[in-house]
Amino acid sequence: MTRSSTSRRVFMMQATVACTALAASAAQAQTKVEEADENAVALGYKHDTTKVDGKKYPNHQAAQKCNNCQFWQGNAADAWAGCAMFGRKHIAANGWCMAYKKIG
Repeated sequence: MTRSSTSRRVFMMQATVACTALAASAAQAQTKVEEADENAVALGYKHDTTKVDGKKYPNHQAAQKCNNCQFWQGNAADAWAGCAMFGRKHIAANGWCMAYKKIG
């Protein structure tokens, strides 16, 4: 076996491992928060801001949505994105939690 043949094989193996790791990381990063998750329950998170219990959260307003909160880590047009409150899990753009803080 020649040196270039060995180098090519090593490169292909390394590339395969790197791609697999990236795919696993992307899949983990796109895991969606469930409303029943411990952190979601603690923050009163709902996927739909219109489903928030107004008696339990009297400061909630219908215009408050995750995609106009300072903790939102996506674009305003994204349906799901990351949030500083939920680590690597994604939240719904139309969602809400009591950590809501208006942008600006």
